[in-house]
This record gives sequence, C-alpha cells and structure tokens, in this order.
Amino acid sequence: MTNDGKGNQLSKEILHLVSYCPLCQAPARPKKIRVLQTKDDNQLIHIDCSLCHSSILALVINSGYGVTSVGLATDLTDEEAMHFQNSPKITTDDVIAIHDLLFNYL
Repeated sequence: MTNDGKGNQLSKEILHLVSYCPLCQAPARPKKIRVLQTKDDNQLIHIDCSLCHSSILALVINSGYGVTSVGLATDLTDEEAMHFQNSPKITTDDVIAIHDLLFNYL
C-alpha cells in the first residue's frame, strides 16, 4: 500500500470493492489480499475467497473521478502472479514461433 497519506483511504476503497466474491457472490471477508504491485495510486492485487476458494487478480485504479476495479478470475497463486508479472513480455515472434511449432507438430 502507499504511504503518501492516501494509503488509508485507498485501503478502505479496496476493501469495499472486494467485500463480496465476484464468482460466488457471497458477501464475505476475503481469505487473503496481497498487493502485488503499486504504481502511483494504482494497485494490482491478488484476492483469495474464503468461501469458494477462487482467486481474483484485480487492477484497482484510483483517479480524480473515483476508484475503478477490473478483475480477472485466475488459478494462479499470488507467488505465481508475481513471477509472471516480472517475466519478459511475449513478442509477436514468440507467438509465431509457437504457432509454427504446433502447426508442424500436428
């Protein structure tokens, strides 16, 4: 979380956004919330639901117009998400290479 004075406010807004699981719709406290990355007032967070045991990666964007969240259901743990967050980007050449590999294999 940020320590610039806005951290407490942003924390409350994040907790409000994740006060229910988007998959099972159950109003419940998340089992585990981990901030994976903070840039400016935006945060990438990983959330585990204590009821359905699903995981969500959410990008929380704090702008002058309010807080917006975009979530993605995932089977990644928070450690795996960090590993892929820090890995090299996939290039067009990578996609073509895997296409050629699969095309020639099949």
